Amino acid sequence: MDDFNAEPKNTKKLELVLFNDALKHLLKIVRIIRQPRSSALLVGVGGSGKQSLTRLASSIQRMEYKQIELVKNYSEKDLKEDVKKYFEITGRFGRPCCFILTDSEIKKEEFLEFISMILSTG
Repeated sequence: MDDFNAEPKNTKKLELVLFNDALKHLLKIVRIIRQPRSSALLVGVGGSGKQSLTRLASSIQRMEYKQIELVKNYSEKDLKEDVKKYFEITGRFGRPCCFILTDSEIKKEEFLEFISMILSTG
């Protein structure tokens, strides 16, 4: 966590209390994202640390952490462009990338359909 917070590119600093259950979840997330072409659905109440643990896990695995930035008129076209950029990072440049999409970032049902299609077809 200290290494993560020391990196200047990480604007959101982590201040986690890593109790036993949190460490178990962190290890599970690390194990999942370590697998090639993996994905996970993290379910829990808001504020339970899902995003923070995933950001920390991606840092442990030396992965880039990407999340869409919602603006007022964010559309399906914008989502596709963002995902296209992330595919370029992983495919063209060969760098591992961890993409996070939260429930608050799903503005339209089409967003879920698009992500589902990516996950099912690879």
